[in-house]
Amino acid sequence: MSGPRSSYFTLCDREIHVTQWGERDRPALILWHGLARTGRDFDTLAAALADEYFILAPDTLGRGLSQWARDPAAEYTLPNFGRMAEDLLDQLNIKTCRWVGTSMGGAIGMHVAGGHLHERISHLVINDIGPELAPSAVERIINYVGQPPCFETIAELETWLRQVYAPYGHLSAAEWRQMAETSSRRRDDGSLTLHYDPRIVAQFEANDGLGDQWADYDAITARTLLLRGAESDLLTPALADEMTRRGPKATRVDVDGVGHAPALNVAGQIALVRDWLG
Repeated sequence: MSGPRSSYFTLCDREIHVTQWGERDRPALILWHGLARTGRDFDTLAAALADEYFILAPDTLGRGLSQWARDPAAEYTLPNFGRMAEDLLDQLNIKTCRWVGTSMGGAIGMHVAGGHLHERISHLVINDIGPELAPSAVERIINYVGQPPCFETIAELETWLRQVYAPYGHLSAAEWRQMAETSSRRRDDGSLTLHYDPRIVAQFEANDGLGDQWADYDAITARTLLLRGAESDLLTPALADEMTRRGPKATRVDVDGVGHAPALNVAGQIALVRDWLG
């Protein structure tokens, strides 16, 4: 029963896919992925922690096996994702949890840990994102997310992923192949494209607080670890420094040889997360 187990929940009237690991009687751990990714990105980390935690790794609305939004401008927002997180915890009767969020998952974590789930998140790991966003990095992300390319084969898609996500750091050949398989969907013409709704970029146009989260951050009381890819273009060193002085006064760790964002899949990174959550 350690996992992975595929499950579906109706959250805020949308069907959301969640990969579960570990036993229900263990402390709950939420693993929330980045903008154009899926919960399967955490398979290596989840497998390492499944003997200690009951792990939930959602596919955010519009990604992976989850339903797509009917109204992207209203649904692809931090408040809506936060409501879905609360709904998930309520349905599983989880009173408190730990939260690890990469990029957008970290933004959602800040939003809920500093807001309506303030008393329900005991430990928070923010992976390479801050209350502000570097404009050049946002532009880069929008450019590749908003117009997902098409491919004839999984091998072609994997080659593209290896280039775009090279800043993640070291992934094994098996991890790259799994990323390709869990990131792909067939189009009507049989070609492959990325497994998300291209309209998710509506979040950058919505007034949902993304990139302006100091109020959320300053209200966090959870034990907070800030991971920064040493070569990240999204979380600047100056902003990371400020996050160690304000709000929860996060403990900062820079991960060498990595950009945006550490994949949390190698021994040293897994140990950082395990020790912090423990």
